[in-house]
Amino acid sequence: MNAYIIGLVVPLLVLLYRSRSSNKRRGIPAEAGGEPGLALRNHRFDSPLSSAWEGVTTLAELFERACREHQERVLLGTRALIAREMETSPDGRTFEKLDLGDYQWLTYGKVFESVSSFASGLASLGHRREERVAIFADTRERWFIALQGCFRRNVTVVTMYSSLGKEALCHSLNETEVTTVICGRKELKSLVNISGQLDSVKRVICMDDDIPSDASSAQHGWKITTFSNVERLGRENPVEADLPLSADVAVIMYTSGSTGLPKGVMMTHGNVLATVSSVMIIVPNLGPKDVYLAYLPMAHILELVAENLIAAVGGCIGYGSPLTLTDTSNKIKKGKQGDSTALMPTVMAAVPAILDRVRDGVLKKVNSKGGLSKKLFHLAYSRRLQAINGCWFGAWGLEKALWNFLVFKKVQAILGGRIRFILCGGAPLSGDTQRFINICLGAPIGQGYGLTETCAGGSFSDFDDTSVGRVGPPVPCSYIKLIDWPEGGYSTSDSPMARGEIVIGGPNVTLGYFKNEEKTKESYKVDERGMRWFYTGDIGRFHKDGCLEIIDRKKDIVKLQHGEYVSLGKVEAAVSASPFVDNIMLHADPFHSYCVALVVVSHSALEQWASKQGIAYSDLSELCSKEETVKEVHASLVKEAKTARLEKFEIPAKVKLLSEPWTPESGLVTAALKLKREILRKTFQADLSELYAS
Repeated sequence: MNAYIIGLVVPLLVLLYRSRSSNKRRGIPAEAGGEPGLALRNHRFDSPLSSAWEGVTTLAELFERACREHQERVLLGTRALIAREMETSPDGRTFEKLDLGDYQWLTYGKVFESVSSFASGLASLGHRREERVAIFADTRERWFIALQGCFRRNVTVVTMYSSLGKEALCHSLNETEVTTVICGRKELKSLVNISGQLDSVKRVICMDDDIPSDASSAQHGWKITTFSNVERLGRENPVEADLPLSADVAVIMYTSGSTGLPKGVMMTHGNVLATVSSVMIIVPNLGPKDVYLAYLPMAHILELVAENLIAAVGGCIGYGSPLTLTDTSNKIKKGKQGDSTALMPTVMAAVPAILDRVRDGVLKKVNSKGGLSKKLFHLAYSRRLQAINGCWFGAWGLEKALWNFLVFKKVQAILGGRIRFILCGGAPLSGDTQRFINICLGAPIGQGYGLTETCAGGSFSDFDDTSVGRVGPPVPCSYIKLIDWPEGGYSTSDSPMARGEIVIGGPNVTLGYFKNEEKTKESYKVDERGMRWFYTGDIGRFHKDGCLEIIDRKKDIVKLQHGEYVSLGKVEAAVSASPFVDNIMLHADPFHSYCVALVVVSHSALEQWASKQGIAYSDLSELCSKEETVKEVHASLVKEAKTARLEKFEIPAKVKLLSEPWTPESGLVTAALKLKREILRKTFQADLSELYAS
C-alpha cells in the first residue's frame, strides 16, 4: 500500500512545485535611465551584479584565488594520442581516425606554475605590457594557460577563430597591431601564408613542439619558439606579476563576421567577470564536483566565460573537439571512446547545431533498429513528454525511473551518462530539440541570450523553467529594456505582451568596437546614470513572468514587392524543424512577391525516405535534383510553416536542394555556425536567380 501512496503523492508534489514555478516572477520591472522603454531586472538582485566574489574585480584575481583554494585538485585534462590512422571509404576518399587514451590531468597548483612561468617567459622574450598578444588556435589546455599568463602581465589578448580566412585573419592582426602570436602547428601554416602582409608581428609562439621548417625562415620577419621554451625561459627568469585593474581591457574578441570583415569587441576584466558571476549564481550547485567538457572555440565568448567559471568554482575541465565528441564522431576510430565517454562530464556548453546533431543521431539509430526498440522508445518519449507538459497521467516517479533504465540510459551514455546541466547559446534552439534533450538526457537546458558585445550576458533561463522557445529573465548583471520600433510595428504598449528592440545594460556591456568609433556610437549608448547600453537589433517580447522571447531581427527583415515584411530568421527557425533540413537560408527579393530557399538536406533523412519510396540514385546530388525529392522536401517545409502559423507570403514558394554541408571551413557559415548571408547569396547567385526565373 505504501508504494501506491508514494506513487500518487510524488507526482502531486511535483505538479504543485511546477505550478508554483510557472507562476513565479523571474524578471522584475526596474527603474532605468536612457531611452524610454520597459526595463526588467533579475528577481534576485535590486541592481546589476558586478562580482560574486568579495574583493575580486578581475579575471586574474579570480584565477589566483581559485588556485590557492583548490591547489591539489585537478583542473585541466587532455587525452593522450595513442594512434593516428587513415581510412579509405568505398568512394575512394580518405579520413583520419584517432585512437585516444585516458585524460591526463594537471592540478590547480601545477597549472598556476605553468601560467606564472609563461607570463615571465613572455616578458623575457621582450613582449611589453602595452603590446598585444593574439591567440590563434583550437581550444586546448595551452590556450587557457596562455590566456591566464597574459592576464598576469596585464597584456590584452586578441582572440580569433582558428577557421578564420586569410583576409579576416590579416585584418584582425594588423588592426590590433599584434606583436606576438600564439598558435598551433595547424594555424601556423595560415600565418606563414600571410606573413608578407603582416605589419607588426615580431614573435610567434607555437603550442606544439614540432615547428615546421618553413615557419622558421628569417624572411617572415619574426622570431619563432615553442610554448615549452617560453615556460622554461620563465622558470629560469621569474618576473613579478603585473596584475590588471577591473577597467583594463582583457580581450579584444573578433566576432565571427557574418557580414563582412570581423569587428574587434573590447572587453574589460570587469565586463567578463560580471557574466561569469551571473552564470555561477544561475547554474545550481556548481562546484568542485563538476566536470566540464571543453570543445567549443575559446575564441567564442560562451566558451571563454564557461572555462573561467569552472576554474573559479574548483571544477575540472577536460578538452575535446567536435570531431571526437562521441564514440561515433567522425575522427574517432571504430570501437574507441569519444571524449564524452572518456570524461563523463556533468556540465557542458553547447550551440544548437551540436544538440540538433545529437537528436538527429539518436533518431537515426532508433529508426534503423525499428521493431520493438523503436516502439518502446517512442512510447517512453511520449509518456515523459506528457509529464513535462504538466499532465498528471504522464510518466512520473517509478515509471520515470523505469523508462530511464530501459530506454534513456543508452541515450545518456552518448554524452557520458552524468550530464546534469547544459548551457546553450549562440543561436536559437528549437523547441523540439530542447524537449528531446530534456527528456532523453534527463537534464535541464539553460538557454541563454547574449552577444559578444555583452560578454554573452543578457538573459538565461532558470533551471526549473521547463518552457520552450524562451531565453529566460535578465541575468543578475544585466537590465533588459524593450524600446519601440515603429517602422517594424513593435511597441512596448502592445497587447498581450510588450514588444520592441532589445537593449541590454549593465557592467557586462563592453567598451565598443576597436578602432571603429562610428559603429560604436551606432550601437552603444551611456545613460545619465553612467550605465552602458547595447542596442542589439533583435526584437523581443516579455512574458508575464518576466522571461524574454526573441521574435524577430531588424537586419533580417525584407520588404516584398507588395509591401509585406518577411523576417528571414523567424521563417528559417520555423521550417528548420523539418526532418529533411540540415541547414537553410531563406532569400527574399524586394522585386518579387514571394520567397525562395536554399536547403542543405539531412543525408540520413533523405536517404531513408528514398529507400522507402524505392527511388534509385547514384549519389546524393542526383537525389537532390529529382523532381519528386524537391516536392517532398518542399511539402515538409510548408507543413512546418503552417504549424508555426506563418503567413502565406513568408513560406518559401520554391526551393533548391543542396547535398554539400555548409561548414566554417567552406566560409559559408561562421565558427558559431551562423549563416554568412552575403557570401551565401554571392556563392549561390545563379541558383537563386534560377528559382525566381523558373
